[in-house]
Amino acid sequence: MIDNLAVFTGIIEAQANIREITEKGISVERPESFDDIKIGSSISVSGACLSVVNFDEHLMKFDVVSETFQKTKLGSLKAGDKINLERAMKASDRFEGHVVQGHTETTGVVTNEKLRIENGELIIKVCDDVLSFLVPKGSIAIDGVSLTVATIDGNQITVALIPHTLENTTLGFLDKGDKVNIETDVMVRHAKQLQTSAK
Repeated sequence: MIDNLAVFTGIIEAQANIREITEKGISVERPESFDDIKIGSSISVSGACLSVVNFDEHLMKFDVVSETFQKTKLGSLKAGDKINLERAMKASDRFEGHVVQGHTETTGVVTNEKLRIENGELIIKVCDDVLSFLVPKGSIAIDGVSLTVATIDGNQITVALIPHTLENTTLGFLDKGDKVNIETDVMVRHAKQLQTSAK
């Protein structure tokens, strides 16, 4: 949400625990693999693009403005909660997943039970504002994870979760009633805007 030039793929690199959360920002555990970060590095934190303002061997700190706390699930998290992490793409990287900006548009609510999630089915209730940007077989980022929309029924979407995703992202910990960050496919959003402006 801070660096408009940052691009992510939705392929999660690591999970980490939140160590501290205040009204001005968050501190999270620094994965060992994140050995190239610097002040200003853009990191997708469960789908929200944040810039590193301080770090040491064990922690990364991010400033978070009130709008980001309100618009994303970050405002409902607490110390000890797990989050998904992905560093911004380098120009030389192989592109996988889909284009994710880290601009969370809204939050959704999980509507199915944990057992069904563990069996690979995740159902999320989303607000009407983003429904027009969602299409079956289209891309969506949920808590920063690149996924494919399987079905749309009213304002509920279903996505399939493969075992690798359940094991390597926080989606495997979700339960009914949990909040998730939602970012629709930027390509679909731009196409809709072009259609609207052409009318």
